[in-house]
Amino acid sequence: CVLIKPLNSLFSSLCDLNEPLIDHSEGQHFLNETFKIIMEEVLRKGTDIKEKVCEWKEPEELALLLDLELRATGEPRHRLLQRVKDVAKYSIKTSHPRFFNQQYGGVDYHSLAGRFLTEALNTNLFTYEVAPVFVLMETEVLRGLRQLVGWTEGDGIFCPGGSTSNMYAMNLARYRLFPEVKSQGLWGLPQLTVFTSPESHYSVKKGAAYLGLGTDNVILVKVDDGGRMIPADLDEKIELAKSQGAVPFLVSCTSGTTVQGAFDPLDHIADVCQKHKLWMHVDAAWGGSVLFSKQHRHLMKGVDRANSVAWNPHKMLVAGLQCSVLLLQDTTNLLKQCHSANATYLFQQDKFYDVNLDIGDKSVQCSRKVDCLKLWLMWKAVGSDGLAERVDRAFIHIRYLVEQMKKREGFHILGEVAPVIKERMMKQGTMMVGYQPLGNRVNFFRVIVFSPLVSQKDMDFFLNEIERLGNDL
Repeated sequence: CVLIKPLNSLFSSLCDLNEPLIDHSEGQHFLNETFKIIMEEVLRKGTDIKEKVCEWKEPEELALLLDLELRATGEPRHRLLQRVKDVAKYSIKTSHPRFFNQQYGGVDYHSLAGRFLTEALNTNLFTYEVAPVFVLMETEVLRGLRQLVGWTEGDGIFCPGGSTSNMYAMNLARYRLFPEVKSQGLWGLPQLTVFTSPESHYSVKKGAAYLGLGTDNVILVKVDDGGRMIPADLDEKIELAKSQGAVPFLVSCTSGTTVQGAFDPLDHIADVCQKHKLWMHVDAAWGGSVLFSKQHRHLMKGVDRANSVAWNPHKMLVAGLQCSVLLLQDTTNLLKQCHSANATYLFQQDKFYDVNLDIGDKSVQCSRKVDCLKLWLMWKAVGSDGLAERVDRAFIHIRYLVEQMKKREGFHILGEVAPVIKERMMKQGTMMVGYQPLGNRVNFFRVIVFSPLVSQKDMDFFLNEIERLGNDL
């Protein structure tokens, strides 16, 4: 039975329905010209240390320059191409070697090619019939990442960011303990508690709020001077929660905290989780890539004992936004059991191929973007050894930066100096680096160094530029 919607009468007065609405020739010409702009403005100028990181404008001026208003009639090609140039010109050049601001800087050209191809194919990754290449590719990439964790079997899925991966882990841990929550909701559940460190990502508290657990039920465990969770305090906090009638169910560790880059002692935390039979989740969105490195993988010793791991290759590996995975040791199909809705218009059980290839019901999304291609193509190009070299090089650069800072007498940022220096660097466009306080400490600059485009010259430039921008403060 085919349902036909009577649209002909609606459109007959507007256009010739025998001709396509889009002019392919014109569209392809516009696309070719756009790619030229991207190559010049974003990938050549945007990675050249002689060019600015940003062309700073105040919001009111920028809005006028971009002419953001949307109108009833379209614009000609030459004007649209100018719009493209303006967007490129006034956007932050995150691929610039002196973009130290966030954990997604730099560019890998193989990954970028994968991103272009992903956009052009416009695939929705939920069933094998519409995404045969990417169902198989995602499965293989997840298998490769799980092997680095130390699991020969398991499950996983690409998620729209590390925060979502962390929330998935929380949802799965609760479902494993109380599967009836999926059908009956929260009313019959006891008070559930989550344990994490004050240095953990804010998505742990967001996840607790989103899933109806409540942020008051996120228990903060003490950390040492390096920002690492203290297992003994974790054990005490769990015992205390139990004595008060709560039901602990999840410990969220961090490998590579957002501010200090601390790695929690996973092996010792695993002992505590095993003792209390709690789900152990590792948020390795930032630090997970050390698993490629023989020299630095010891930082995540014990990760193979976790139940789940969140990992963002778009960070230290420079796979490009967004590229985030949730990896599971589970082999019972928990991911699908927890999230499936069995939509009969998508996941028919009488298909002519193996329906286990229809992976969409593992996700809370219906439409799901392909994020595996960029990582797969980059991994194919440079191999595991090449990715390990990137990790090791990032550590070399940051050690060099620390050594150079120690040699500079009086190199300390005090009081409200950091915001002033940040304002100056943004308006001059020479580089970008973030700042923030930590506990009772004053503002400090948080330098993110991992881009394969960065050299030691850029480390020296950073220190010299901070001194130059703040020499009168």
